Amino acid sequence: MKFKIHRGTKEIGGSCVEIWTESTRILLDFGMPLVEKDGREFDFAKYKTLKTSELVSKGILPNIEGLYDSSKDLINGVIISHPHQDHYGLTNFINDNVQYYLGEATHKIIELNNLFTPQEIYLKNTNFFEKEKTFNIGDISVTPYWADHSAFDAYSFLVEADGKSLFYSGDFRSHGRKAKAFYWFTHNAPQNVDYLLLEGTTISRDNKPFKTEPETENELVEVFKQKGKVNLIYTSGQNIDRLTSIYRACKRTGKIFVVDVYVAKVLKELSKYAGIPYPSDDFENLKVMFPKYTSDRLSREGNEKILYQFTKFKITKEEINNQSEKIVMIVRPSMQIDLDRVNGIEGGNLIYSMWEGYLQKSNTKKFIDYLTNRKFSIHKIHTSGHADIKTLKKMVDAIKPKNIVPIHTFEGAKYKDIFNEPIVELKDEETREI
Repeated sequence: MKFKIHRGTKEIGGSCVEIWTESTRILLDFGMPLVEKDGREFDFAKYKTLKTSELVSKGILPNIEGLYDSSKDLINGVIISHPHQDHYGLTNFINDNVQYYLGEATHKIIELNNLFTPQEIYLKNTNFFEKEKTFNIGDISVTPYWADHSAFDAYSFLVEADGKSLFYSGDFRSHGRKAKAFYWFTHNAPQNVDYLLLEGTTISRDNKPFKTEPETENELVEVFKQKGKVNLIYTSGQNIDRLTSIYRACKRTGKIFVVDVYVAKVLKELSKYAGIPYPSDDFENLKVMFPKYTSDRLSREGNEKILYQFTKFKITKEEINNQSEKIVMIVRPSMQIDLDRVNGIEGGNLIYSMWEGYLQKSNTKKFIDYLTNRKFSIHKIHTSGHADIKTLKKMVDAIKPKNIVPIHTFEGAKYKDIFNEPIVELKDEETREI
């Protein structure tokens, strides 16, 4: 068995690992880069007019035989670890006949992104796996392990062939609402694997445990307790752990949790896979508002039925205005036009609940300036979606790998100072035989 990291040995995002035997080839993830080669934020818009061959020549797409064209020797399968674009965002360039392997909820999230965002990624030939159930692609066997991550349906993978083994950590942590999944893993992990491909997103940060999701909930409660203030929260509509924390904090403080129709649809669809709050008679303090931008798009593209699905749970801008001190509402920059129509919310709280790096984006800066001009107080309440160093060490201790390969990190050189196991620093496109 051989493997090659096409992207990820020296950067976070754009993950792509190829594994092959004499008869079978698979990919683990096929993500959109997050940064350019010079470190600036990656912007695919400036490449979108280029042909696939041109994108390969520029290094935007990895040079992988049988992935893009109609070759008879197509790659045997592409496995997607979770629904973050830096792990699946380039799949629209893959040949339509290639087989995909992913979690069912991951597929649902990708479909929702097509409805609510400019993304157009339609995966054909999908095969859904389940945690801890081994499946085969040719002579390669793959066992998914459910991971605690800020993405709803995230997995790590044990890959075995030719009597050899590789473990791909994917993105994971141990301080979210699925912390028990990681605890279970530490007692049931495959051991003595030949190579552990270990993410190191946070290795450059302080060597101290990250705040847990329940601790984040407690911080939200303290802000919500402030008298006479509306609470607006800028967070990812797909960070289900965070949305659950917000809902629970609302319940503890007697607040009304208001989500837009996009978040409402995400919660409704994913409630089929987990016991999470969603707009229904079972969650009376969860209401839905209908932003102009999203509503216009859904109507324009013939998806009005999504709007009708939540009319029973609608809250109007007037109702928000009349009881603003009871409102906790998810917001984003595209909703500024809607906030213009809500009076009496000046002097409220804006809770920024995402990675601080996004604060450098121009639309985020403008949105926060807009609310600052309305005398909003800014609170940063967040925790990472990735493992701290203590958790990375726990994974290594559980697996006892013969070798560790840095991936999904800018700090591969630091691994040797953290772990006792042999560290194999590879370069992108470097082949390693197990």
